[in-house]
Amino acid sequence: MIKALILDMDGVIIDSEPVSMEQVLAFVRSKRPEVTREELYQIVGRTSRDVWTRIAAVIGWDKDWLETRTEYRESWQPEHPCTIDYHKIFRPAVLDILKWAREKKMRTAVASSTAYEKVKMILTQVGVVPYLDVIVSGEQFKESKPNPEIYQKTAELLGVLPEECIAIEDSTVGITAAHRAGVKVIALRDDRFDFDRSLADGEIGAMDDFIQFCEKDPEIFF
Repeated sequence: MIKALILDMDGVIIDSEPVSMEQVLAFVRSKRPEVTREELYQIVGRTSRDVWTRIAAVIGWDKDWLETRTEYRESWQPEHPCTIDYHKIFRPAVLDILKWAREKKMRTAVASSTAYEKVKMILTQVGVVPYLDVIVSGEQFKESKPNPEIYQKTAELLGVLPEECIAIEDSTVGITAAHRAGVKVIALRDDRFDFDRSLADGEIGAMDDFIQFCEKDPEIFF
C-alpha cells in the first residue's frame, strides 16, 4: 500500500529545466562555441557541485566547480539577469496532486538535488510548502541522485518504507535514484531532453494526468 508521495522539484513542480539549460548553454558556448545542447543533458537533476564539475569538464578548462559557477554568475549583466519568475513556470496541477494525496491520508515530501535554501524559497513562493511534511535536499548527502540515499532518507523522515512511497521524477538520474531505493516511480515525460525512463513503473505526459493514472488501477497503488 502506498503511504507517501515524493515529488522532485526541477522539471516536475516547476518547468525550470529549459530555462536553466539555455542560460548555461549560452555561458558554455561563450567559452567553447562548438558545444551542443546534448552535451549538457548530463547535468539535469544533479546537485550544484555535480552540475558545475561537469560543466567545467565540458568547457575543458582547469577551473574547479566553484570557480566555474562563480564565473557563470558574474557573467550575467543587468540586462540579462540570472533570475526566474517561478510563478510562470509553476505547474498548478501540483497543488491538486498534493491536496489529493492528503485526502488519501498520504504523507508528502519533496526530494530535490537543488540546495535546500533555494528549494525552500521556490516552494514557498509557489505556495507548496503548507502541503508538505518533509523537504529534503541533495546537498545533505555526499552523493545525490542517482544515488538512492536521498529517497531512502526521505522515506525514513516520512516514517514509511521506500516501497510504500510513490515518486514523480522527470530526469534519468531522478528516476534511477527512486528505482534503486525501491520507490515506485512515475516518469513525467519531457521529450525536450533525451532522458532514459526505462526504470520507471509508469509514465504520464503531464502533471494533470497523475491522479487519473493512479486511480485507474487502485489495487496496484493503494
